[in-house]
Amino acid sequence: MELNWESLTVMVIDDSKTIRRTAETLLQKVGCTVVTATDGFDALAKIADSRPDIIFVDIMMPRLDGYQTCALIKNNSEFRSTPVVMLSSKDGLFDKAKGRVVGCDQYLTKPFSKSELLGAISEHAKPHHAA
Repeated sequence: MELNWESLTVMVIDDSKTIRRTAETLLQKVGCTVVTATDGFDALAKIADSRPDIIFVDIMMPRLDGYQTCALIKNNSEFRSTPVVMLSSKDGLFDKAKGRVVGCDQYLTKPFSKSELLGAISEHAKPHHAA
């Protein structure tokens, strides 16, 4: 099934304004609706309203890190099936393993390329309001 980018809502959670802006620009160019959050608390407040089809979350964030944020999303029955992709500036095996433990679906190393970002979306996102 061809992915209809216009029907997708993508959430990007990162405390770096640069990363949020980069991802937002790339995703809006292909037609996605983008919701950004600065940290896990901010994201959790927005998830219920925006109901994203896929969530990108930075690992290293203040207050609530990416692992904790992912675990909270995956522990919520309503959002358990929402794909979560971890973003990290470290390409460590330990980080990837820890990400799997909390239920993340994929792991991207920053800086990510446009094709990596879009590739992760085409692989995991299944629009729940697809026509």
